[in-house]
Amino acid sequence: MPTPDVSVVIPVYNTRPYLRACLDSLLRQTIGRDRLEIVAVDDGSTDGSGRLLDRLAARHPGTVTVLHQANSGGPAAPCNRGLEVATGRYVFFLGSDDHLGPEALERLVAAADRYGSDVVLGKVVGVNGRHVFSDVFAAGNAVDVSLFDSALPWSLANTKLFRRDLVDRLGLRFPEDMPVLSDQPFTLAACYHARRISVLADYDYYHAVRRLDARNITYHSRVDQRLVSVERLFAFVAGLIPAGPRRDAVLRRHVGLELANLVGDDFRRLDRAAQERVHAAVRRLVERYVTDGLRDRLDIEARLRLGAVTAGGVDELLAIIDQDAERGVPATVVADGRWHAGYPGAPADWTDVTEVRADWLARLDTVTVSWTDGHTLAVTTRSPYPRFAAEAGPVRLVAGPVTGTTLLDATDPTGRTVRTDFPVERLLAGSAASGQRHPVRAEVDGGHGRGSAPVRAPRLAAGRPRLLRQGARLYGIAATVDPRNGQLVLSVVPVTAGQLVSRLRRRWRRTAPAAARPVPSPARPAGAPAPLHPTNHAEPAPSQVGQLTVAS
Repeated sequence: MPTPDVSVVIPVYNTRPYLRACLDSLLRQTIGRDRLEIVAVDDGSTDGSGRLLDRLAARHPGTVTVLHQANSGGPAAPCNRGLEVATGRYVFFLGSDDHLGPEALERLVAAADRYGSDVVLGKVVGVNGRHVFSDVFAAGNAVDVSLFDSALPWSLANTKLFRRDLVDRLGLRFPEDMPVLSDQPFTLAACYHARRISVLADYDYYHAVRRLDARNITYHSRVDQRLVSVERLFAFVAGLIPAGPRRDAVLRRHVGLELANLVGDDFRRLDRAAQERVHAAVRRLVERYVTDGLRDRLDIEARLRLGAVTAGGVDELLAIIDQDAERGVPATVVADGRWHAGYPGAPADWTDVTEVRADWLARLDTVTVSWTDGHTLAVTTRSPYPRFAAEAGPVRLVAGPVTGTTLLDATDPTGRTVRTDFPVERLLAGSAASGQRHPVRAEVDGGHGRGSAPVRAPRLAAGRPRLLRQGARLYGIAATVDPRNGQLVLSVVPVTAGQLVSRLRRRWRRTAPAAARPVPSPARPAGAPAPLHPTNHAEPAPSQVGQLTVAS
């Protein structure tokens, strides 16, 4: 048999509702089945995913290989086993709930061959409101991208094309002692040693799906699993990259994202013992790896949270989190010409925002989110800084790729309140057919320069999502709050007729008179055959659909 150009390795665990679309997207690849090898590893699925894979392999011998194993608890082991049997010149890893654009593999392999690239990253887009970091694609196609002076460290998932010679030469495998984040050491090592890394932004290559049952292992990993994985990730980076600016460039992502998320808003939900464990681990990592230069390049919120960890105990950290989550942006303290964020208990060297005053001025709190005229989502925000209107300069709010129309609120004579209108047609256009979560950011451009910051939403009451139609598609549109960081998010999520009917049925069961509800079936005698029921499909998360108002 000739060597295939690319082997696609798919770790599979209980993703049957999404698995067929994933596999169909591979079998429809324009690269052709004679150049493609599919290696699917069933990691102990209990929902019939393994049987679906076996039927597919029987229909496509020579193209599809299926391996079965006991559940390992994460994607690392099935990825490693698939890698062991893959034979292609290149290897590509695909999540079993995700799918590819029809031309994805042909384009990726052609680029790798043309440019001599060891790693090729194709544009990733979110489906069902899945958030993806897209800054690395903003400049378009790039033949040669550096790991150290680009946005590549924010896109370290293993959903890339890797040259097999590189994988074999380095002996790359996924660390099976990391319950989550196990793809990052693999990807980091490949990118660090690659002769060339290329980025393709001219096509939607990878469709990353947010599962509506919200059971992706990364979303529900326990805090102790995350602690273990984050500590091992930092140790791996330190062993791979010598101390200095290049290590800081990579760790900026890990400190600003993985480490800062450990002390995000949902830190308050942990019990005291877990809070103490997280605090001790985060403090240890900050003191060991965060240099002054790295600290100064962090987003303000991450810097303040991590500063509180190093300066005090759990209670001091909780005071800062409570300020952000319950009361909003604190006052600005100006002393001896320096600006400081007025958080309680935070050390001065971490609260000094003098050099990033524009970013500090961009920190706005959400006052209200409301619908106007049925087709515009209006977001009203406010700054606590008294001279905001004079020093911030022009202000605009952006929700993902969508820029709203922002005006000063005439009802506030201080000039600290702005209202931004997001027309529905812009949100829908920015979401394509797959839906999207649009985190909201504020941008300013005044005497202190250009700055930006996430728009937080302390005390924002959950509104009523609205169901809107675009052509034949229905979408649920709502303003939500990211529980990890408190950021305001405008969500656009496709809604199927089945999901809508299911939602209405549940509402009817809650409100219908008892006499109108179905009578429970009598107990079945021992040994009697079970009645047949239709298969229950996954329903959308309540936070996405909620109480829907229908509009044309």
